[in-house]
Amino acid sequence: MEPRAMHSWKLSEEEAIQLQQKLARQVITEDQLADVQYVAGVDVAYSKHSDKLIAAVVILEADSLKVAESVVVEDHVQFPYIPGLFSFRELPPVIKAFQQIQTPPQLIVCDGQGLAHPRSFGLASHLGVLFDMPAIGCGKTRLLGEFEEPSLVRGSVSPLVDHGKVIGSVVRTQDGIKPIFVSVGHKISLATACDWILKLAPRYRLPETTRQADQLVNRVLEKK
Repeated sequence: MEPRAMHSWKLSEEEAIQLQQKLARQVITEDQLADVQYVAGVDVAYSKHSDKLIAAVVILEADSLKVAESVVVEDHVQFPYIPGLFSFRELPPVIKAFQQIQTPPQLIVCDGQGLAHPRSFGLASHLGVLFDMPAIGCGKTRLLGEFEEPSLVRGSVSPLVDHGKVIGSVVRTQDGIKPIFVSVGHKISLATACDWILKLAPRYRLPETTRQADQLVNRVLEKK
């Protein structure tokens, strides 16, 4: 599975910001999903003992949520730790993992942000634009924006707002547990993104896409 577009990853901080601003104009916030049979989960973890990072892509059957395929890639960090520019640090190994995938998904769910980002171009948007594919940002924590706590019932949603603009949703995936932060990545509406996250999280706080990818990278890290 190859990206539709690519750019250099050897960029200065200023060049990366300029590229984000340019690519952010390509983000589509309306539903352009085909029949979704497979959903990809993406996660990246860092070694505590070296400059290695581990990227995992897990493909789930959309209906059963069973794992159909998974790929792990080890790589070395090549971009500095700069808030707001994590995609330049994490996407190179993620893309390498997607290039090994034999079961193409119709939707990508990232453990990170989409439009809920200082320049409206988090990792989910970056990945979605490069692959020209519907993508959702689903973060465990808020990067920016204000919100009112949604009710304690599963399925409750409240808007995530930054300077008067809705940049995402705060979604309660299970009764009485912490909500998660959902935003548009690419080629999907916010309402549809929230519906998908709830569908992908039938039992736990995090969607199965994130849970499975997270477990995979952690298993690999434990062996290091």
